[in-house]
Amino acid sequence: MSNTSSPTLPPGPSLPPAIQAVLMLRYWPRFVSACRLRYGRTFTLRIAQMGTLVYLDDPADIKQVFAGDPAIYHAGEANSMLSGLLGPASVLVVDDEVHRDRRRLMLEPFHRDAVARQTEVMAEIAAANIAGWPVGKPFAVAPKMSEITLEVIMRLVIGASDPARLAALRQVLPKLLNLSAFQLLAIGAPSLQQRRPWRGVRRRIEEADRLLYAEIAERRADPELVSRTDALAMLVRAADQDGRTMTDAELRDQLMTLLVAGHDTTATGLSWALERLTRHPAVLAKAVRAAEAGDDEYLDAVAKETLRNRPVVFDVGRILKQPVELAGYLLPAGVMVAPGVGLVHSDDRVYPDADRFDPDRMIGATLSPTTWLPFGGGARRCLGATFAMAEMRVVLREVLRRVDLVTTTARGEGQRVKHVILTPNRGARITVSRMKNPPQAADGSHLDLHHATRE
Repeated sequence: MSNTSSPTLPPGPSLPPAIQAVLMLRYWPRFVSACRLRYGRTFTLRIAQMGTLVYLDDPADIKQVFAGDPAIYHAGEANSMLSGLLGPASVLVVDDEVHRDRRRLMLEPFHRDAVARQTEVMAEIAAANIAGWPVGKPFAVAPKMSEITLEVIMRLVIGASDPARLAALRQVLPKLLNLSAFQLLAIGAPSLQQRRPWRGVRRRIEEADRLLYAEIAERRADPELVSRTDALAMLVRAADQDGRTMTDAELRDQLMTLLVAGHDTTATGLSWALERLTRHPAVLAKAVRAAEAGDDEYLDAVAKETLRNRPVVFDVGRILKQPVELAGYLLPAGVMVAPGVGLVHSDDRVYPDADRFDPDRMIGATLSPTTWLPFGGGARRCLGATFAMAEMRVVLREVLRRVDLVTTTARGEGQRVKHVILTPNRGARITVSRMKNPPQAADGSHLDLHHATRE
């Protein structure tokens, strides 16, 4: 199809942009899925404050976006609403050469070998948290998963070890990472932070900044910096081809990015995994056997199938910097194209009986980056994907080795929109029937891990 004959935009609802924004805010997956049913595999939404979005669910079209020139497909610009929290230097909100260079500086902490060295501490942190879970009564596990993933980031990414600063971070960071929809307005429009209703947001950011800058200063002054394995130490050491290292402000923005992007997302994926397992007794029994036998392949499959069946992020965005012919349309510059993660993952043509939760489908599967895309794709694929998958596997293994979970015939929990992720609407409620005997060390003695996160 030639450019002269290509229509400009795919069809889509004619509702006012403000109404479409409300529908996205309240019913994101349902609204987008309903539009796919009505308008086809490529459709247009017009969202107040965001502009024009063209959703894609054909893997061939998504491949064109992910493999496209990053100078044409701007992901940083699509994430610009987050810069009020993450900062202007965040790897998530920059584009072009700046993004390429910054991403290169940040690769080392998330290399497979570096992540493998961190799994023992992940297990200790998880075990300490699980030891305090209630027995015999239902509880929402999502807050527990958030505690675990936040502790992992503080210890392994930030490398915090000072007891007073760790305690302060535990207090401040959850408040900053759990802003209400009203408070989030001051993130998208930072000037609001000077006004009375939103000054509390500014204070939270300032308190988090104070603690993060203190960690940065401590790391720079550490005589053992060269041998440290936390991500912050590696980022302090990282230098580009000209020998330039990151400034304190740039380091702060990357730490805040790792906190925001790596905390709630992994915690939510773990929460969905336990919500799914307790509703599928045969899968749960198999997962328990795998955890006790050290079968990482099956636990990885559980994590992968959870992220497919219950995507934490429903789409990713790229803003076009010039007109692009895509999916049979000549899309104008300024449009945001949105590969629909949730649309692809729920497509029976890609995953037969897609609604079924079946980790076995992931065993030995070669997953295409355009059909399994919980971490996005292309040059903007999530830096922490390997870290997140390892953390999910390790935490699931510790849960299944240490407690017996009660299965339920209750309907699966619905998806609730929280900021830019989809969480279980009841917090992933589970029940522990009993604590198992503590796992034993190689010499037969019991492992005491309860001190792990509260030294």
